[in-house]
Amino acid sequence: MNYKLLFSTYRNRYRFVQSSLDKYVSDQKVSKALNLGTGEGDYDPMIAPYCHQLIGCDINEGDIEFAQQLNADIPQLSYQVENALRLSFKAEEFSLLISVEVMEHVGDPEQMTREIGRVLRPGGLAIITFPQTNFPWTYDPINKLAGKRLIGQGAYAFGHDYLVNVAAFKSWAERYGLEVLEERALSGHFVGLSEMYWTGWIQRIFKDNSGNANSKSPRKGKLRPSRKAPLLVGITDFFTRFDYWLFGRSKQSVGRGFVLRKRD
Repeated sequence: MNYKLLFSTYRNRYRFVQSSLDKYVSDQKVSKALNLGTGEGDYDPMIAPYCHQLIGCDINEGDIEFAQQLNADIPQLSYQVENALRLSFKAEEFSLLISVEVMEHVGDPEQMTREIGRVLRPGGLAIITFPQTNFPWTYDPINKLAGKRLIGQGAYAFGHDYLVNVAAFKSWAERYGLEVLEERALSGHFVGLSEMYWTGWIQRIFKDNSGNANSKSPRKGKLRPSRKAPLLVGITDFFTRFDYWLFGRSKQSVGRGFVLRKRD
């Protein structure tokens, strides 16, 4: 099963992408889409029905190999290894681009934003999420009080050397021709409290490629997701909706979700 769906922060991102596709794309399939930083390919079965052609790319060759096996039965889906800072695709190639929790790993988030603007067609959509600098203190009180990355857990777990500043991202988007259609807080104080520190350790112990490094060799005894949703995902949905009802308007959130459109 896709055990990740039981984690509220992951589930929030997944539902944000899904609801954004329903809202902005559902009337007609896009001709060509890119999942930039597809990872293990667990979003791709949800994205593929909205596209005539979907490419999933990632810098990690091991993740790409796993994703190809996981989703081998989806005919409009293909995979390739790519660097988000130097994409091999031609300008204005895609009508839709999705990137979930990638910008905090690439080393130069502004350059990644530039590449997104370059490969999107005029009028094309980008759905992007990232962990933000203004996270709730309930999620990571140690680094929050320090005002910097003091320990590699909490907001700085999952291989995060840095977080993304929302104001800076908006300025990059404006610079490279992307207008914000929607912005949403993803996971507030309640969800943050429920996942404080322990999720980072769980990932480090059980997840293959827990540091998001480029590796071909799977580690023995580590977990990989399947496409089956766990039975208890409804409980996670109730929990995340309650958190959004309480804190959905707060500027503090574990992550931030954006829907952007490339200007004509």
